[in-house]
Amino acid sequence: MRLLVVGQLNGQLSSAVKMAMAAGAKVSHVETIHAATHALRAGQGADLLMVDYQLDIAALIAANEAERIRVPVVACGVGADPKRAADAIRAGAKEFIPLPPEAELIAAVLAAVSDDNRPMVVRDPAMQAVIALADQVAGSDASILITGESGVGKEVVARYVHQKSRRAARPFISVNCAAIPENLLESELFGHERGAFTGAVARRIGKFEEANGGTLLLDEISEMDGRLQAKLLRALQEREIDRVGGTRPVKVDIRILATSNRDLAQAAREGSFREDLLYRLNVVNLRLPPLRERPGDVAPMAEFFIRKYAAANGVPERPLSPEAKRRLTAHRWPGNVRELENAMHRAVLLSSGPEIDEAAIRLPDGQPLASGDAYARTAQAASIAAETATRGFVGQTVAEMEQQLILDTLSHCLGNRTHAANILGISIRTLRNKLKEYAEIGVAVPPPQGAANAA
Repeated sequence: MRLLVVGQLNGQLSSAVKMAMAAGAKVSHVETIHAATHALRAGQGADLLMVDYQLDIAALIAANEAERIRVPVVACGVGADPKRAADAIRAGAKEFIPLPPEAELIAAVLAAVSDDNRPMVVRDPAMQAVIALADQVAGSDASILITGESGVGKEVVARYVHQKSRRAARPFISVNCAAIPENLLESELFGHERGAFTGAVARRIGKFEEANGGTLLLDEISEMDGRLQAKLLRALQEREIDRVGGTRPVKVDIRILATSNRDLAQAAREGSFREDLLYRLNVVNLRLPPLRERPGDVAPMAEFFIRKYAAANGVPERPLSPEAKRRLTAHRWPGNVRELENAMHRAVLLSSGPEIDEAAIRLPDGQPLASGDAYARTAQAASIAAETATRGFVGQTVAEMEQQLILDTLSHCLGNRTHAANILGISIRTLRNKLKEYAEIGVAVPPPQGAANAA
């Protein structure tokens, strides 16, 4: 946890800093909002800004946003003036900490905003085998590709590898390649020089330099543009990067981890992912099984989430009933660990008896978890439906079936290209190319989400 304190370090704020350090945070300090933005721009990363509420918090957040620097802000101040505290929250601060601080409050705020509070909960033999391999390779500098369905915990395993490595005391920086537009990702990764493009008002250190000495996680790397893949390959080979608009290379010492929920070998065969880059990234592959393939992890994870959300919501911690455990273990969890976490958060809020029973565990649509008998009936019905649908495919070409599958999935997602690509297991680029082909031959293609209403 990296904490940047912004403001004059008087006695009260100094006490807060000492408590934060005691809670495990690595603390640095600047006095002004301009110095804070400059420090972040220069590569001094932070997971949280603790800012004196007498400073212009809105201006600080605006300056950071202009540089695409997104770090949560917690305001703090002496006297707990309600108006100033409310103004700080309205300006964009996530929380307010009154000074003098309480140790428990400091620790709770740090835990709430920290991404590091994700312990590895492993009981199932299938997952234990993956963690054993992770332990074996963590101490090396080999690049690791972590694969698996969405929500299985790929980033949690990446953080685990970093914590077990010789770089554990250095930064762990994560970049979601699917969440950043292609025209911004290059600058985000490699940084830029002043004047490199419109809006580049100062030098900006990229994630490669910010992670120097530590670990860089490239999350969902399959969505990276081909041109950037080539630049990334060079960075991996030469251990140096070129800032956008730069005139000379910059040496970096980092370990690369990458994740993907797609089959990158298939993507390489299709031409959407560089095969030579895949070889560089996939020195070791950690394939995480979906939650349905590691039922022994379900109950321990559920109990961890119960403890977490009971504490977060200030409600009693209740045990799971035997029937609730049985149904949790039998459920297939298509959304994997992420879905289980959300279900247990709901259960903590909905339960009222001495135990969390099966009635409190609800699916996203509000329906309760089905019993084992219901699962068997559902599986039988699905089998019959699949057989019927298969008969309807006879006589169609593979291209016709692919087209129908893509268009049906896109309609199901209400035109959302990103969601449809994730369900289909293809890149957003491949999906757009397919849709362009269909439109050119006169096939009706569902418009992008929201476009129909805007028309």
